[in-house]
Amino acid sequence: MLKGFAITPPVVGRISIGRVVERNGKRLPEKDDQFTLTSQVQNRDGWLLHPLDEALRQQGEGKLRSLPIRLLFNDPSLNLRADYNLFDRSTGRPVCVGNGETCRRSGQDGIESLPCPGSESCRFAEGQCKPYARFNVRIGDEDETGTFVLRTTSFNTIRTLAARLQYFHAVSGGLLACLPLELRLRGKSTTQSHRAPIFYVDLVVRSGMTLEEAITEARRLDAVRKEAGFDQAALDEAARLGFANGAFEELDEDGPAVVEEFFPDQQGSTAKPNGAPLKGLSGRLQEKVAIASTG
Repeated sequence: MLKGFAITPPVVGRISIGRVVERNGKRLPEKDDQFTLTSQVQNRDGWLLHPLDEALRQQGEGKLRSLPIRLLFNDPSLNLRADYNLFDRSTGRPVCVGNGETCRRSGQDGIESLPCPGSESCRFAEGQCKPYARFNVRIGDEDETGTFVLRTTSFNTIRTLAARLQYFHAVSGGLLACLPLELRLRGKSTTQSHRAPIFYVDLVVRSGMTLEEAITEARRLDAVRKEAGFDQAALDEAARLGFANGAFEELDEDGPAVVEEFFPDQQGSTAKPNGAPLKGLSGRLQEKVAIASTG
């Protein structure tokens, strides 16, 4: 296995809430009040729809506000990976990834392990660090290990998903991968949103089932899998080792799409209030190195 290369769950599609649109020559994210399932292929108009998107819409009322899903792993932290991320806006590559205690930072001498004060207190990031999460789920039964990935910087989504995963893991006796679950889009208004609705993702028991019924189904499926020789513990351990094999989860080819969707105001040469252009992260790093070498 190649060292330094994170082995992540196979992705067959994306889950998004909205799309990227072009306005006045700029590509900007546009929020929506429904889920969209896309493939991993993109053209000039955006990401191409996944065939499951139309199939699920035909089963409902047109708008996808819920998605029937299963999880790949029993360990909550393998399904949802959330951390603080600082991306180089010029290349889209991750520069620093931390959890509020420690971080892995890319520099001229390679990857360093350093203390992480969190996004609000980090002088290195200068306010450019954001919480960022990846949530892998299974949709449909055609591919047992293929997943759709939901990427988000929403505090509401990250906090809600993390809590639900821990709770369902506890009440089911650790059978997360066997529970029939559902992603549901919820709306809320806050003073920061000026009373306009904002949407976040929740994780609930599959529609039409009680929690007790879902747990009973999870135990039944777990027994069937064990009888067939399915080793869930080994699968979780393989994933754990794969994530640990690399310093950063995102590939170089994923970076530009991440920056375009979540950091549109940081792309290109953004002006400071006084009219001077902001330096890219690479430029700030070089400046800091130069100061340190002459000081």
